Amino acid sequence: MSQNISDTYASQLQQMRTEVLAQLRAQRGGKIGRAESAAEARENASDDWAQADTERDLAFALEERESAELVAIDEALKRIADGSYGLCIDCGASIATPRLHAYPTALRCVACQEKIEHAKGQARPAGY
Repeated sequence: MSQNISDTYASQLQQMRTEVLAQLRAQRGGKIGRAESAAEARENASDDWAQADTERDLAFALEERESAELVAIDEALKRIADGSYGLCIDCGASIATPRLHAYPTALRCVACQEKIEHAKGQARPAGY
């Protein structure tokens, strides 16, 4: 991958990273931590503890997903730095440019990703 193209993806990934960090800060109500945010939400809830617990669980799930996204972005930036970005981690083939544009943290080419997803689908218990 050329340096110019790598720089383009690095810029896109840095922008994504900034947005995810902003979302995490907003969910936490600024710079407070997860525990403080949960305690604050519970204190602000009136007598509807079930709703407060549901909202807290949803906030934790969103934060967990965004934290995982942040890790994926950081790993993609490391792959750019070491020159392995855009190469499938399973077969070593180049990941198609349209896939990288749509999903810049992609680890696998479409064929290898489909194999993984098909294998996961096969692993489901009967009745699913």
